[in-house]
Amino acid sequence: MEASGVIITAVPAKADLPFDIKFIHSVQKTPVEEYLVVGKAAEDIVLQSTRYRSFGVGLPFMESDGNFRPEGDYFIMDNMDRHFPNLSLRTGIGTKLTVTIDGSEYRLYESYAPGSRIDIYIAPHYRMFKYLW
Repeated sequence: MEASGVIITAVPAKADLPFDIKFIHSVQKTPVEEYLVVGKAAEDIVLQSTRYRSFGVGLPFMESDGNFRPEGDYFIMDNMDRHFPNLSLRTGIGTKLTVTIDGSEYRLYESYAPGSRIDIYIAPHYRMFKYLW
């Protein structure tokens, strides 16, 4: 994970390594949790499910998005199986962007100004060498 060209953390990208992204939706002002894994070939990122409290722009709701169900005060969209080569996120005012990976929680909103770009990607090991010199 990287912000403004600086590595925040580097974790070995094993197939099925889970991580999650949590934030407060910028329009709905309600919590959203996205559950992802590293893909089977450790070459992509797979969105497996989303948990949220209210319908709104950018939140999944269609049958083609996965399996939808209500659960208490939340809505769950499972079996999404959306593949991404990388993710680019932005911190925002009041969005409380947080990423949890390999047992560590990164409260990105506490360390980076609103509008900061956060990139999550899978890179070959040699890419890390440029940060060691």
